[in-house]
Amino acid sequence: MLKPAPLIILLNDLKDPRARSNACEHKFIDILIIAICAIMSGAETWEDIESYGHDKKDWLCTFLELPHGIPSHDCFYRIFCVLDPEAL
Repeated sequence: MLKPAPLIILLNDLKDPRARSNACEHKFIDILIIAICAIMSGAETWEDIESYGHDKKDWLCTFLELPHGIPSHDCFYRIFCVLDPEAL
């Protein structure tokens, strides 16, 4: 039987699609985890995902770094526009 792996470990190997990920404010893994948690909690829009992040920031900070806080809804949109759905 396989041992369950935390979502962060499973997504850590996913390639950051941003051209210059080292120049980006928000960590790729933070964006992915917030979006997935938000969608699992009923978020349907980019604005919902951002709101979820703000509402759950204290909890998210227990396992995400969030060096520049919660990304904007535009940031979530831009990442998911360039993310390869097959890779995800």
